Amino acid sequence: MSDQRVRDIEERMIKSVEFLEDELQSIRAGRANPHILDRIKVDYYGTPTPIQQVANISVPEARIIQIQPWDKSLIKDINRAIQMADIGINPTTDATSIRLIFPEMTEENRRNITKDVKKKGEEAKVAVRNLRRDGNEEFKKLKKAGEISEDVIDGMSDDLQKITDKYIKDIDEIIEKKNKEIMTI
Repeated sequence: MSDQRVRDIEERMIKSVEFLEDELQSIRAGRANPHILDRIKVDYYGTPTPIQQVANISVPEARIIQIQPWDKSLIKDINRAIQMADIGINPTTDATSIRLIFPEMTEENRRNITKDVKKKGEEAKVAVRNLRRDGNEEFKKLKKAGEISEDVIDGMSDDLQKITDKYIKDIDEIIEKKNKEIMTI
């Protein structure tokens, strides 16, 4: 039972790390990354639908994303959705496709993006640490209620600290990898 409580907290920590990874995928790192479109939805017969479900998305060159809707009448709607999403790139369209051309990134842009990446990493670390704190408070309440002995609580707290350290390290590695990607392109 006590191990289950630690596993539940670990599951929530995993979700925090996965959320960070999803957030970082949508950050532009100089080359074309189709994940920048993941959160953009287009009105498809009255239903907000992800662009990936109504079009083929490809990266024909390092700095170009090409969107080819299966239904050509969606070009204007997709174009509008991209402009409203404010991803920092104006789409260019022709009769059959939409192109997003990514400009070369300046050194200043790269530094600003790495600051944003670090900020998101710190937010993820805070979330993981908050989960640890909440878990330890829960353990103390169980001890106070007499449901679990002091030794078991100490073991659970130690396990929780080891798990916390692991996910903090994982977050640091994710941030370092993303910042290298941004700075070396």
